[in-house]
Amino acid sequence: MSEGRWRVLVSEPMDDIGPESLADVADLVWYDEYADRASMGADIERFDAVIVRTFEVNRALLDRARRLKVVAKHGAGLDNVDIEAATERGVVVCNTPDVNARSVAEHALTMMLAVRKRLGVADADVRSGTWDRTKYVSHELRRDVLGLFGCGAIGREVTALAQGIGMEVVYYDPYLPADEGPAGATPIETKADLFERADAVSVHAPLTDETRGAISAAEFDALGPNGILVNTSRGPVVNEAALVEALESEALAGAGLDVFEHEPLDADHPLFEVENVLVSPHVAGTTVEALRRMSRGAARNVRAVYEGRRPETAVNDVDAVRDDDTEEITEDAGGYDSSDADR
Repeated sequence: MSEGRWRVLVSEPMDDIGPESLADVADLVWYDEYADRASMGADIERFDAVIVRTFEVNRALLDRARRLKVVAKHGAGLDNVDIEAATERGVVVCNTPDVNARSVAEHALTMMLAVRKRLGVADADVRSGTWDRTKYVSHELRRDVLGLFGCGAIGREVTALAQGIGMEVVYYDPYLPADEGPAGATPIETKADLFERADAVSVHAPLTDETRGAISAAEFDALGPNGILVNTSRGPVVNEAALVEALESEALAGAGLDVFEHEPLDADHPLFEVENVLVSPHVAGTTVEALRRMSRGAARNVRAVYEGRRPETAVNDVDAVRDDDTEEITEDAGGYDSSDADR
């Protein structure tokens, strides 16, 4: 157990239900007390813990954060946190995986349905004065094959929803044992086979060196001119230039994208020139329920480290915390083992 009160930086807007639950052990400093992110980062040396969403915790910031003991991610993806540098400095990094799985899954399936039904095109046409009941004729998704590229907690939720409307589900996830996949879904041995087999592919893989640019021209060719791609994971998993080319040449029927290589998108981005593309601003996991769960989860992780415990969702191996309530705290740092944070 730490002695004395901590000072916790809440770096971005979030439901206050989580941070406020720390009031008995910590003083909170909210992002809006600073003029901008630069001034907030310059003040990092005062804090024992920081709760982040997209705020970047890089090596330079960690060099200044001499008191810092834990970086608690409000969400699952940790591409904005330098985990290696944190580990070297004995800083615990943890996230809140799975808590927005249902929210992301609903968003992914909604995008898939909207792209197949060409609802974005229909909406734009009606608003511009076009009333054409023959332009948007499409096939049902029932009996189609949905391919999942990555199958963690979100993939499981997508599987259940897709099966509910009569889709067959296959998945490619080389890190998931075949007997641990979602009930009724079929594992696929290779990425190439996944895209050959599927009518639509939904991306649910984390961004790593291995997955960066993993979906490109060859995958779009395999998916085919009636195929649909949905990405609610991380933008750079998909080669965006190759995607635009596939859509423009009608080698792909359409796409639903919540994430992009660079965010926000420029106003003249070529994706906006392609008709059957549905876009949203990285909000797939942003529901009232999910935001509350993430806020509570991040705060629980801060409290765990304050009390000398290792959070269950810690992604690095730092010996500055106990794995249970009986061992004493030590002060060494080890390597890190990446988690299956699928978004």
